[in-house]
Amino acid sequence: MRVLVTGGAGFIGSHIVTALATHGHEPIVLDRAVRPVDDVRDPEAVARALHGVDAVCHQAAMVGLGTGFGDAADYVSCNDLGTAVLLTAMAEAGVRDLVLAGSMVVYGEGRYACPEHGVVRPGPRPVEWLDAGRFEPPCPHCGAELAPGLVAEDAPVDPRNVYATTKLAQEHLAAAWARATGGRAVSLRYHNVYGPGMPRDTPYAGVASFFRSSLARGEAPRVFEDGRQRRDFVHVRDVAGANVVALEALSGRPPGVLGAYNAGSGTPHTVGEMARALASAHGGPDPVVTGEYRLGDVRHITADSGRLRRELGWKPAVGFAEGMAEFATAR
Repeated sequence: MRVLVTGGAGFIGSHIVTALATHGHEPIVLDRAVRPVDDVRDPEAVARALHGVDAVCHQAAMVGLGTGFGDAADYVSCNDLGTAVLLTAMAEAGVRDLVLAGSMVVYGEGRYACPEHGVVRPGPRPVEWLDAGRFEPPCPHCGAELAPGLVAEDAPVDPRNVYATTKLAQEHLAAAWARATGGRAVSLRYHNVYGPGMPRDTPYAGVASFFRSSLARGEAPRVFEDGRQRRDFVHVRDVAGANVVALEALSGRPPGVLGAYNAGSGTPHTVGEMARALASAHGGPDPVVTGEYRLGDVRHITADSGRLRRELGWKPAVGFAEGMAEFATAR
């Protein structure tokens, strides 16, 4: 299968290119890092890249929480306009299979259960709570302490920053394209992806990259809030494998949207645990919990990736300790 990988020179995209080749497919890369004119927002560049292609793995995007609302136009342009241009070109070229790089950020806060009210959806945490060090969202009905759990794909979406909003819009665009063209589309909602090749020293990098950069400078990783916020850290090679599995699953399926699949390790860890694992593997210094926070961050978000395992047969292969030990010294 000849597969166009948009963003194929990037962190996740480059690992997908490797995984596709390993599984006998022919990856084609569209990425501005390779050729500045290869912009997914350029209809002519996309049309050229789609020549002879059987399927598309769409990774090109502006990622991360960013630096404030001033980035909104850039996020919408890169993520949503870029996706619209790509899908239009796919429709014209007759390319009908798409795997989209989705994100767990579309959920907003994760799944919470109240002892009295069952599963509830807490709203955004007010600034005054965060300033006072009140990081755990209480039950919106009675104020009781909540128990965080795993989020399944049928959870309501609640994007809480610009990036999250654009990722949800990408899914809607893909669904509209599939219905209009008879295409087949699936979104893999990545959780906290880490591993070799992860961007560093940029405000758009992930928290694992921030910590590793601090350690490389001989500085203690600075852990925000109280370090107990839960995430699902999934290795980039496992995410690349999920893309290959999803692409192969589309072949032979009837037209239509296969929907979204969480792509996570299925084993939650706190941000503090992750910082300590990296520091230990690197040889120190130990992390420092600062109590700082970022508006737009959620408290807990961890995946139930059971659907991806059951329906497509994917499962992660890189454990947390193994992956963090490798990442601590990887390039």
